[in-house]
Amino acid sequence: REIMAKFLTLNTHSWMEDEQEKKLDQLAERILQEKYDVICLQEVNQEMESEQVVQAPFYHAVDGAIAIHKDHFAHCLVERLIEKGLIYHWSWAYNHIGFDRFHEGVAILSLNPLKPRELLVSDANDPTDYHTRKVLLAETEVDGRLVTVASCHLSWWDKGFQEEWVQVEKELLQRDMPLVLMGDFNNPVGYEGYQHILRSPLALQDSHAVADTIVGTATVEGDIAGWAGNKDALKIDYIFTSKDFNVKKSAVVFDGKATPVVSDHFGLEAEVAF
Repeated sequence: REIMAKFLTLNTHSWMEDEQEKKLDQLAERILQEKYDVICLQEVNQEMESEQVVQAPFYHAVDGAIAIHKDHFAHCLVERLIEKGLIYHWSWAYNHIGFDRFHEGVAILSLNPLKPRELLVSDANDPTDYHTRKVLLAETEVDGRLVTVASCHLSWWDKGFQEEWVQVEKELLQRDMPLVLMGDFNNPVGYEGYQHILRSPLALQDSHAVADTIVGTATVEGDIAGWAGNKDALKIDYIFTSKDFNVKKSAVVFDGKATPVVSDHFGLEAEVAF
């Protein structure tokens, strides 16, 4: 039997967007429609000073996790989905203080329970230093098959990326199961960092290079946070998978075409069989 699955990744730029509540609703609507098996989100923020929640539903904390607040973006998203009858299990890894006012991190949402752990990949390990980067890893079942998923927000080439990637590789080479790495890799298609990932002993493939059907090209256009002065349309958001996945479709979403723009990044979704 062929196993089918749907994945989504999005750098949410959360609480920094105009009409943020509306955009959060639009993101929730798309998820309700598509019922992705696994979702990876980056720049998942909560105000440092906001009120803590007593209990966040379906939240699986990593070891040593900081408290979840009422305005935590993933928590707000999951609550909206629960109200509509769709349950996601989720986890979050706190990376660093973002924009001087947020706890910023990366999240994974899965239709099935997950076993999460955070992996420090940067040399820095200080939340007040924005160079601090952690990848969130989770083992979860996709249509009955165990996979390891990583939600990644990595640094630029020669500004920490290579050191971070070594840590990602070291950890994932030990895992004997299919891999799905999603997120904002800050390395455009064809550039050194991208080639570096594809040459990795992890033997990954880029969904957008191998899919039977490919929709859209760039995930960022012009001048955004971290890419000041950029004039180009770049693809820096990816779904990389083990080669045992057969990617049927890879599509840029939330790009203002069939789906609304909800962030300073577009999202990427993939339909796979394995």
